[in-house]
Amino acid sequence: MSTVLHSFIDIFETEIMEDNETFQLNRIAIPMIQRDYAQGRLDDDVNRVRSRFLTSLYHAIVNEPITLDFVYGDIDDKGTMNPLDGQQRLTTLFLLHWYAAKKEKISEEKYEFLKRFSYETRYSARYFCEELINFSPTFEGHISDEIINQAWFPLDWKKDPTIRSMLVMLDAIDERFRDVPDIWRRLEAGAITFYFLPIRDMGLSDELYIKMNSRGKPLTQFEHFKAELEREIRILDEKNGQDVASRISASIDKKWTDLLWNYRNGHSGDADDDVIDDEFLRYFKFICDVICYRSGKSPQSYNNDVFELLQLYFSAEDESTPDHIATLESFFNCWCDIDGYDSPTVFLESFMSYQHEPGKIIVDSRNKIDIFEDCIHAYSDKSGRIRLFPLNRIVLLYAITMYLQNQSKVSREDFVRRIRIVNNLIQNSEDEISDRLDRNRIPAILQEVDAIILTGEIDETIENNFNVNQLQEEKDKITFLAENPEKTELLFRLEDHDMLRGQISIIGLEHLDYESRFASLFSCDWDKIDCALMATGDYGQQERNKWRYQYASKGLQQAWNGLFHKSANIGFEKTKNILLQLLASREAFDNLVLDEIIFSFISECENEDVFPWRYYYMKYPAFRPGSYGKLSNDKESPEPYMFSVMQTKSQWSQNTYMPYLKEADDAHLSRDSMGQRLVYQDVYITCQNSAYLVRRNEDDSEVDRIEIPQDQENFDTEDRIIRLKNYIRSMVTH
Repeated sequence: MSTVLHSFIDIFETEIMEDNETFQLNRIAIPMIQRDYAQGRLDDDVNRVRSRFLTSLYHAIVNEPITLDFVYGDIDDKGTMNPLDGQQRLTTLFLLHWYAAKKEKISEEKYEFLKRFSYETRYSARYFCEELINFSPTFEGHISDEIINQAWFPLDWKKDPTIRSMLVMLDAIDERFRDVPDIWRRLEAGAITFYFLPIRDMGLSDELYIKMNSRGKPLTQFEHFKAELEREIRILDEKNGQDVASRISASIDKKWTDLLWNYRNGHSGDADDDVIDDEFLRYFKFICDVICYRSGKSPQSYNNDVFELLQLYFSAEDESTPDHIATLESFFNCWCDIDGYDSPTVFLESFMSYQHEPGKIIVDSRNKIDIFEDCIHAYSDKSGRIRLFPLNRIVLLYAITMYLQNQSKVSREDFVRRIRIVNNLIQNSEDEISDRLDRNRIPAILQEVDAIILTGEIDETIENNFNVNQLQEEKDKITFLAENPEKTELLFRLEDHDMLRGQISIIGLEHLDYESRFASLFSCDWDKIDCALMATGDYGQQERNKWRYQYASKGLQQAWNGLFHKSANIGFEKTKNILLQLLASREAFDNLVLDEIIFSFISECENEDVFPWRYYYMKYPAFRPGSYGKLSNDKESPEPYMFSVMQTKSQWSQNTYMPYLKEADDAHLSRDSMGQRLVYQDVYITCQNSAYLVRRNEDDSEVDRIEIPQDQENFDTEDRIIRLKNYIRSMVTH
C-alpha cells in the first residue's frame, strides 16, 4: 500500500494503484456517519485551532510550502472517496480554494473540481456547497452576511452546525487572506499538500467509522499539543541526526503518564475524566515558567496558551530548544523514581508538615502538603491572569525539583536543612517574590535557591532576590548552628511557631531559651497579650509614611506579622525589647497572669491620677478593634494622645474614628467626618491633644472648650473619656 503526496486540486484527477488495480478518484463526499464540520465552531479551543491552522496555511501561501498529515479514505467502485480521517482539513481546503477562485476571479473551468466535493451528513450541507460554488461575493463586508442574505439561503440553514461553521471559517479566511495576492497561483503550484492513503474494499461499517474516527469527539487539546511537540522535536532531530522525539513520545505515553495517573481528576471513578491531559499541561506550564524565569524574563510578557508556549520555547527554529527539551525531561523524570519513596506524595510528606515535627518544614494549612499535586491541579485559570498556584509555591516546588535532579550530589540530611532555609526565605519575602514586569525578582530568587540547595550557602553576589533581613538572619543561623549544634531543635521549634514563620529576630539567637515562654505567651488570648505588652511599654512601630502606626490585633495575625517581622518600620528594636521584658517577667503565661499584669498597670494609673495614652489603649476596647492594628497620627509633630483607629490596612475610611469620642458617645459619632466628630442638634465636638472643642454646626464658631488637665510631663491627670461623658450628660440635661 503506497502513500502519495497530493494537493487539493490534483487529487481529483489522480490515478491510484491499489492491489494491481488502477482507478481514479473523482469525487470526495463526507459520509453521513461523519460528524459535522467543526473548525468554525465558536469556543476557545476551536478558535485557537482555527487560528493556528489558518496561520499555517497563510505561511504556506506567502512563504514556504507546507505538507499536512495523512488523509485516509475509502474509495468505492465509482471513484468516490469517503474520508475516514481528514474531513476537517479537506473542508477547510475546499473553502480556501473557493475563496481564492472567487476573490481572484479565476475562470470557472479551473475551479470546476470544487463541484466534486460534497457533504452527505445533511441535505442542507450538500445543497449549501452546491450553491456556494455558483455564488460570487462582493467582498465588501462579511462574506457570511452576504451569503445569508441570498435568496437561495433558507433561514433554517443557520441551524445546521456544518453550515454555521463554514460561514465562520469563510469570514476567518477572508480576514487572514484579504490582502494576500496570487493565492490561486500558489495553490496550483502545490503550496499546500497532504499525503493520501486510499483504503478499498474493506467493507467499512458504521462501527468501524466510529472506532477509527471517534465520531463526535474531536482531538483533545492535549492530543493536538502532543502532536505539535513531537513534530517540532522531529524537525530538530532531522537537523541533528538524533531521535529525541521517540524518547519524549515514549516518556509521555508511559513513564510520565504513570507519574500523573494517580493525580488524574477522574481517579475517584469518574470515567468521563479518567485522563491526565490537564495535569500534564499544567505541569508543562510550570516548566515553561521556569524556563522563562531562567532567561531573566517574566511569563507576564507572554500568552498563557500552551500552544503559544510550545512555539515560544520548543520551536525547531530556536537554538535554545535542545536545552529546553532537557529541562522538560529533567523536571518530569525527577518525580518518576525518587530513591526510597514509592510516590511523590510519600516523599513530600517525609519532610513537610502542618505543625512542627523534627526534620520537617511547616506548610501553611491552606495549602496541600503534596505541592506537586497542588501544581498540576491549580496552576492558573484559563486566561492566565489569575495565578491559582502562587509564586511562593512555584519557588518552593522549584527548590524541591532542584534537589530531586541532584540527589547524587546532595544528601537527604543536607536537603532537609537547606529546604528549611528556602522555606524561611519564602515565608518572609512576600513583597520581594514578584514577577511584575517592572520588578521581576524571580530570576534572581531562583538563582539563590540553586545556590542554597546545591551548596547550603547564601550567595551574597546575587542581588535583588529574597528579603535582605531574612537573608542575613539565615546566614547568622548557619553560623550559629555550626557553633551550637545542640541548639538546632530549639531554634527550629521557635522558627516553626505560627507567629514567627521562620523569622526569629523579634526574639534573637541570643534568647533562644525563651522559646517555651514565647509559646506559653501565645497560647493566651491575643487581646490580653496586646494589653500586657502595652503595660510593659508602647511597643508600636511607625511605618515609612510617618503618619501610620502598627499595633497588634485581637483577631488578625497579619497585624502581629507586621510587628514581629523586621521591615522598614521604625521601632522594631523597641518592640523586641518590650517583648523580651515581658517574657523575662514570668516562666510561663496564661490569661490570669496577663489579667494581673493589665490590672496592675491600670490600677496604678487610676490611683496616681496619671493617665498616659497607654492607659486608654488598655482600658477601653475601642482602641483595639481587632482589625489590622493600624492607628494614625497625621500631625506634622505627632501628638501623644491624637491617635485615630483605622479599620483598613492603609487608608482612612468612614469607619475610621477617634477612640475617645467613640467610647464617650458612639451613637453620635459621625461617619461623614470619618469618626472625628460627635454631632448633636446644634453643635459638634472634636478632640485635641489636651482639650475637646465644641463648635456650632451652622458656622463652625467655637462654643466651648473642655480643657483636659495635664501634669508637667503632659500626661492627663483626669480620665478624658469620663470627663467627656460627664460634659455630654450635662449638655443634654440642659
